[in-house]
Amino acid sequence: MKSQTVSLRLLSLLLLVPAVASAADVIRHKLPNSTFPIAAAVEVPAGKTLVYLSGKVPSVIDSKAANDSVAAYGNTEAQTVSVLNAIRDQLSGLGLGLGDVIKMQVFLVGDPANSGRMDFAGFMKGYTQFFGTREQPNLPVRSAMQVAALANPGFLVEIEVTAVRR
Repeated sequence: MKSQTVSLRLLSLLLLVPAVASAADVIRHKLPNSTFPIAAAVEVPAGKTLVYLSGKVPSVIDSKAANDSVAAYGNTEAQTVSVLNAIRDQLSGLGLGLGDVIKMQVFLVGDPANSGRMDFAGFMKGYTQFFGTREQPNLPVRSAMQVAALANPGFLVEIEVTAVRR
């Protein structure tokens, strides 16, 4: 009788394990009535590890251009792609991927070719190559803001992310 009670308790606990495991997944809330490729909110359950990446800036794409010029790094779209590739590579080295990104902060400098305003459309062209795709549908919460300047006058884009280790 006592071994039956212990067995039933053990069986009950084992049946709960899948429910607990699935309840512990990251939950991404979509923007209501929108197809805009960011999450409205992300819930990270207790026990998950958060990984914070420092801001990433673009790589040189034209070594003949002055190192402190936009020409050296490309327009906002090219810089966004460069930065997101660098973030993807760093995450990969940590055993993570872009689908693990839950939060993104984007710093955009006013583009001289855009009357000194940030090129949000150019940023989105680069961003949507990485997020909200069929291959990578997980969307982070995100802020994008125009800043006066970044560390190098040629930088138009800097992005920092937070990822979760599942």
